[in-house]
Amino acid sequence: MVSRIKLGAVAAAATLLGGFGVAQPAQASGNSTKDLTTSVTLAGVLRHLVAFQAIAKLNGDTRASGTPGYTRSADYVATLMRAAGYQVTRQPFPFNFCSDDASSFTQNTPTPTAYVDQVDYDVLDCSGNGTATGAVVPVDLQLTTPNTSTSGCEAGDFVGVSGNIALIQRGGCGFGVKATNAQAAGATGVIIMNQGDTTGPDRQDLFLGTLGGPVGIPAVAVSYPQGVAFAGTAGLTVTISADTVAEVRQTENVIAESRYGNADNVVMTGAHLDSVPEGPGINDNGTGSAGILEVALQARNLKSKNKLRFAWWGAEEANLVGSTFYVNSLSEAEHAKIKLYLNFDMIGSPNYTFGVYDGDDSDATGAGPGPAGSAQIEQVFQRFFATRKQATAASDFTGRSDYGPFIGTGIPAGGLFTGAEVEKTADDVAKWGGLAGVAYDPCYHEACDSFTPERDGADKAVYAQLRKKYKLVGNVNTFALDTNADAVATAVGTFAQDISSIPPRPAPAGTALARVSGTSGHGLVE
Repeated sequence: MVSRIKLGAVAAAATLLGGFGVAQPAQASGNSTKDLTTSVTLAGVLRHLVAFQAIAKLNGDTRASGTPGYTRSADYVATLMRAAGYQVTRQPFPFNFCSDDASSFTQNTPTPTAYVDQVDYDVLDCSGNGTATGAVVPVDLQLTTPNTSTSGCEAGDFVGVSGNIALIQRGGCGFGVKATNAQAAGATGVIIMNQGDTTGPDRQDLFLGTLGGPVGIPAVAVSYPQGVAFAGTAGLTVTISADTVAEVRQTENVIAESRYGNADNVVMTGAHLDSVPEGPGINDNGTGSAGILEVALQARNLKSKNKLRFAWWGAEEANLVGSTFYVNSLSEAEHAKIKLYLNFDMIGSPNYTFGVYDGDDSDATGAGPGPAGSAQIEQVFQRFFATRKQATAASDFTGRSDYGPFIGTGIPAGGLFTGAEVEKTADDVAKWGGLAGVAYDPCYHEACDSFTPERDGADKAVYAQLRKKYKLVGNVNTFALDTNADAVATAVGTFAQDISSIPPRPAPAGTALARVSGTSGHGLVE
């Protein structure tokens, strides 16, 4: 793709309001993967991001599922896909809507201290509303190697917590199980510390977590070192105050299928359309949604051998609810027709890495390989980045995005990820440039994930440094987005015509397809 655009020109092209009459760039001129990749331009992708930003602006600065901003985003996608000739289905489902509007967390004794939201603590998604004050009571903590914690997973763990604040360690079961058990034992509030079972930042630092469903008492997350400090402080009392909403709402997935291709061989591509309630979600996941939308529009007349199916998932940020609902709704026969799934979640992070899902587990860390065929999907992406002379990073199948329900039921998957809250390393900088010690996306899950990050609360000094290193449009790195959109088109175009590299999938052992539960989304559940 060619990166010769100005944001103003894109905004002028994106006359999205009313009937969403957006000017269409020229479509792919032929059936080859190269034709499709060439037709997908940065300008084409950015016009959809402009639309998403405008939708958020008109709807409380959010596109979260269960809000008008999400419904309007779904309208935008569905309208364009129908106009392009796709068969569009809008699949409704209920989910737990949770938001955090304000909070405070203070140490009362022995040393009065005010903790900083998003720095010292984070309100767990679906936390209860209200204020809790009391002594901090450690619950079955394991603070020596190997820290194999099951803290809070059993009702018997909660000794002396009634009327107090339970300090619980991550590990062994879901955060929601721990918080629910604490509430049942009479705790008035919950602090969940990271596990500390490795030295990695994901097990040491402050984490963003979700309880998975409404819990009736205030609940916050802290880092492992902070939790250890709390556990070692005699006479510790704290106050947790959370202004939250937790209720059941309706939302939907948008599913679009091509006119051409063998309906028994479905190549499925997806991205979550929802943002978090805190912001418009221009990188997370406006970039993935816009990327697959532009690829789909350019492929609208592609006479593919295999059926193309595109999905924009709802309620990913609430625990992969939309993609899980979809997979669980499939009959055994329909499930078998999906030969592979491609997932694109955050493909334009400002301080990016080129992450490719590690289908063959060549990195040998974290989760194992994906289902048979995942390695072959990874190879398509690796070949693409090799032609662009770009290094890649192995992105683990952690279950933090919508591929989770697919690989959980045996469908091979792959995709791209440019990074979220984890900090870039010096080795990363040697590969992709940027800033070491700064998150891949410094505005991850914040209001500043927008076209005007500094105005919306981003660290101005950090973004000034990033702009010296890269060309950014708002909270999006244009080179990363440009390159990854080409990678999306290359993968879709490749598998649209040929899935011979994907091995046949054995039939399920039983008479019914195993159902999967929502796993984690970007906010972890365990």
